[in-house]
This record gives sequence, C-alpha cells and structure tokens, in this order.
Amino acid sequence: MSDTKDHIVYARRGAMALITLNRPDVLNAFTAEMVADIRDAARRAERDPDVFALVITGTGRGFCAGFDGASLDEVMNDPSREPETIIEGEIPALFSFLQDISKPVIAAVNGVAAGGGLVLALMCDIRFTSTAASFTTVFGRRGLIAECGIGWLLPRLIGVSRALDLLLSSRRVSAEEAYRLGLADRLTAPEDLLGEVTSYIETYAATVSASSAAVMKAQIYHGLSEDFAAAADRSNLLKLESFKHPDALEGAQSFMEKRPPRFAPWSRSARI
Repeated sequence: MSDTKDHIVYARRGAMALITLNRPDVLNAFTAEMVADIRDAARRAERDPDVFALVITGTGRGFCAGFDGASLDEVMNDPSREPETIIEGEIPALFSFLQDISKPVIAAVNGVAAGGGLVLALMCDIRFTSTAASFTTVFGRRGLIAECGIGWLLPRLIGVSRALDLLLSSRRVSAEEAYRLGLADRLTAPEDLLGEVTSYIETYAATVSASSAAVMKAQIYHGLSEDFAAAADRSNLLKLESFKHPDALEGAQSFMEKRPPRFAPWSRSARI
C-alpha cells in the first residue's frame, strides 16, 4: 500500500511504514509544508496497529539537504514561517515530534544529510546509513548557530568534543567516519540499505512487544532530562504497570512453552 502527497510518499511494507522524501532534483530539501506532511505521515503510522516501526529515507542520491533555499529566504524575512512554529505546544525544535512518536523511528540515510537534513536524521531513534551517505552540520558556513536543539542532542549522541568538532568545522563527514563516531548505528552497502532496515524491523516485530517498545522509547527520552533517582522511580512504576499488561503474560508463557510470542497489535490509543 502506498500514498503520495506532494513530495512525500507513504507506503506500508509489512510491519514497516516507509516515508520517502521525493524531491531528488534538490536532494530532498524540505519546505514548511513538507515538515507538516512528515508529521502527519508519522502520526498515521503511529495509529496503525500493524506498524511496528517507521522508516524515513530519501529518493535519489540525497537523504535530505535541509531547508529549501526559497523557503529559507521566506524564514529570514518572516521567522513565523519557520517549521518549528507550525504546531503550538511542540518542543520548538525541527522534527522533535519524531521523539514523541511512540513507535521506533529509523532513518535510512541513503545520501547527503546536511543542516536540517542532519537534524531529521538525529531526531530519529536509530540511523541505518549507506556507505554512499555523508553528513554535515553546515550551520557555521551559513553564519548560523547550532539550530533546532542540535547543540543539546549531538553531544549526547557522540560526546562534547566530537560534537564541537562537527559544529565548528561544518565539515563533511563520510558514512564510515559517522559510524566510528557513533553518529550512524548501522553501515550498509547502498543497494542493501532498505533490505537491512526491513529485515531488522521484521525480526523484532515478530519477537518484541510493541507496547514494551513504546514504553522503553519514552523512558529513554524522558530520562535525558531526569536525574537517576527520578528515572529509577519512574521505571519502577512502569514495571508494576507492565505486569498487568497481557503482553507480560504472553511473554512468560511463550518462554516457558519455547515458542515465538504472539503479542497483541498495538497503536498509541492502546498505550499502557
């Protein structure tokens, strides 16, 4: 099943929902309207009980080159056009809504990820990266700063000095270096990228409780702004709640019976 809306293509492939940025002539640079479309597609995947994980990738040789140049000119003249301000109540950082999606969000980085495109990749939970891909912060070369919360997020992913190196130099980082730095989580041949992502999702969709995955993702992001004691207290409460969930019983029974688990389909409306 697939659906195309302007420059965003949405498709269901088994337990995976795939969002493809489809402006290859401009390396999939996005507009404010595309950000809204990505948000809508992500929420659509979240509501689908048969979707275990969401994947974002690009068409052609680019993952995403960041904010479209014409749209950037609009923002410079009218900051209210900036994508972060579209939805009231969201964290004011580009693509931060992906962290609130209660299913795993995977970036399949097929090509260049620059500026806002790098932010898009970083806001995903996991990054599968083609050896043809590259990353660059760009901001310093445009007279800008570490935008969209990237100054907070990047050092938490790769460490302070490495984050400063990437931000201050604005240099191009190859896929291989990104993997060494911890910016990329998996490295694949270009022709294997989506196949590797699909295999990863199908494996865990068959063996892992989607409800558990949702709670664990929320724990990770909440924990980034909590001290250890608060995170431990919250974890204990969530553990007690999880004991009441049917998936806990099914997990124990499947283990005792030495068979694959049969966890219930799940969507955000069913969140524990």
